[in-house]
Amino acid sequence: MSAAHLRLGVNIDHVATVRNARGGGVPDPVRAAQMAIAAGADGITAHLREDRRHIVDADIVRLKEVITKPLNFEMASTAQMLDMALQVRPHAACLVPEKRTERTTEGGLDVIGGFSYLAPFTDGLRRAGIRVSLFVEPSLEALDAALALKAPVVELHTGSWCHAVASGDQTLADQEFERLRRAAEHAARLGLECHAGHGLDFVTARQIARLPQIVELNIGHFLIGEAIFVGLTSAIQHMRAAMDEGRAQMMS
Repeated sequence: MSAAHLRLGVNIDHVATVRNARGGGVPDPVRAAQMAIAAGADGITAHLREDRRHIVDADIVRLKEVITKPLNFEMASTAQMLDMALQVRPHAACLVPEKRTERTTEGGLDVIGGFSYLAPFTDGLRRAGIRVSLFVEPSLEALDAALALKAPVVELHTGSWCHAVASGDQTLADQEFERLRRAAEHAARLGLECHAGHGLDFVTARQIARLPQIVELNIGHFLIGEAIFVGLTSAIQHMRAAMDEGRAQMMS
């Protein structure tokens, strides 16, 4: 695999959302994870929320046991979630902000104001040999704080940019993409591994793939939604192709 390869992490949360809407065992998010890997995913992401609205504890345990690619465990900074991570020992744990009233994660961690609170979680995960990632806004100050927290990986929140693109506000979209570009460059200068995610679709994934400092995209809701119409395998293969096209433009 060349250094130019942009990894794709597929978030399977919303397969579990559909399952939980009716109860029972179908559709099975673990089966979705296996299909995603077969279609070209480089890893699987799952967010165990405190209210268990989609992924549940047993899903995390089964994913770790069954899948053949790295598991990225998204988690709030709580004692319960830290205990779960230390029990399961996923490849990576991404600390994300979480509010019970939100539909989905609505922004990056407050790594500056919450520095003292977050430190025991990053330390505990790191000591257990779990790769620590922080989901942050694309600001230079947030990246500096992530470095001070000794997190080797940051995931840039792309939601504001994707929303601007979807709304047709080109001026705002350009401004938000510039923030992402500058943040990715700053992360590289600091020696941080840089990921990105939230709200990405085929168009925005192709564009952000042109930023050479970003080595992984994590995409979920769009892919599961697209899978309703074309199937999960086709959706992931199309996403993989879009990412590869964007990265090829970067290299040319």
